[in-house]
Amino acid sequence: MTHTSPDTYRRLVRHTAACLLLCLSALFTMPAHTARAEHPITLLHYWTGSMAGGIADMVDAYNARSPAIPVKAVGMEHESFKTAIRGMLASGNGPDIFSYWAGARTQSLIDAGQLAPVDAVWNASNLSAVFPPAVAQACTYNGQKYAIPVTQHLVGFFYNVKQFAALGLEPPATWEQFLAVCGKLRAAGVAPLALGNRERWPAQFWFDYLLLRTAGPEYRQRLMQSRAAYTDSEVVRAFTLWRQLLDAGYFSPVTESADWAEAAREVREGRAGMTLMGTWVMGYYAEQLGWKEGEDYDFFVFPAIEPGVPLVAVGPIDVLVMAPHGHEQEMRQVLAYFADTELQQVMSLGSGALAPSSLVPPDFYSPLKRRLATIVQHAESWQFAYDLTVPPVTADAGLGLFAAFLRGEQRLDSLLRSMQKRMEAASPVPGKAP
Repeated sequence: MTHTSPDTYRRLVRHTAACLLLCLSALFTMPAHTARAEHPITLLHYWTGSMAGGIADMVDAYNARSPAIPVKAVGMEHESFKTAIRGMLASGNGPDIFSYWAGARTQSLIDAGQLAPVDAVWNASNLSAVFPPAVAQACTYNGQKYAIPVTQHLVGFFYNVKQFAALGLEPPATWEQFLAVCGKLRAAGVAPLALGNRERWPAQFWFDYLLLRTAGPEYRQRLMQSRAAYTDSEVVRAFTLWRQLLDAGYFSPVTESADWAEAAREVREGRAGMTLMGTWVMGYYAEQLGWKEGEDYDFFVFPAIEPGVPLVAVGPIDVLVMAPHGHEQEMRQVLAYFADTELQQVMSLGSGALAPSSLVPPDFYSPLKRRLATIVQHAESWQFAYDLTVPPVTADAGLGLFAAFLRGEQRLDSLLRSMQKRMEAASPVPGKAP
């Protein structure tokens, strides 16, 4: 099987994004005076391919309920979307509504004046009583609401149930137990850990959890805000633990050439024991690989490493946001519908995500999803992944750092010094993120 190199892959993504930008800009350039059937509300999203579950059903459910203000949804490949949406917004030819990631990425669009606040939607629908405080906070920027949440994903380990059972393995709760499980899998000829980092973002979950489980959330927050350094002992320790796993041969050999879905397939096919990934993998397993939760695969949280360090949860919240142009009244009506319990449930079923709405009853969920919801509810805090916590320029540098570390081309101290110099050059004022 021939694999595209990561650098070539990224060039292809940029080229594809440029082509799509031209096509979609024309599609989304519509008269602003009406949003009736001849000019529907446009929704651009990144739920395609292995992440496609849920969105088409959600839009169909909306259109069936509100034919007077139809929504036309267009999907774009996940990596192409990241580049193309910024180009469309900068040119003034963006969609009416689009999906985005809560956190620093949303903040960057607000700072650029490219999003409109949606306080009117939250107030009219009393959404503060619908969404839990942590979710509501993820939609709040500069004191205003800018987003409607549609999915909430938890990152953790998904493992092959039958493989674990055959080797007499139990989901580990501590780091020592985790290392023992990895050792037994490797001794049985199975790669303990599948990681597909071709698109660079999957590796960040390892850094996030290793740092959070050792240095804790307060230190991580300081690092994300440039009030701590990448050369600190806390960061070195997280990478050192990661390096020990790599040196022990616990990761699948196709880490750099595979994407997250290929890594998930390795677990499905028994070539790897587990993968650290978000709950969107549940939709992929069910919809595309025919794997059943509980029977074929299951989940456990990232193990505790340092006693007393809070067991925080990591994951993204996907939101819908609104461009500051066009038929705002109709756009607000559409967003209000997407906060509805029924539509939130439709998206949850197809995507594998938890519905952010607290009005979704527990018995709606499968047994595994009920467990996941309990984990989220009882986590000592909720943390966004690295690339959603730092500004885009820092995220790009950080993802590059993780990829270079996995390749093992430079000494760790050299990589971390280089990263710290980049941060200081981008943000000469201490404590101010670039």
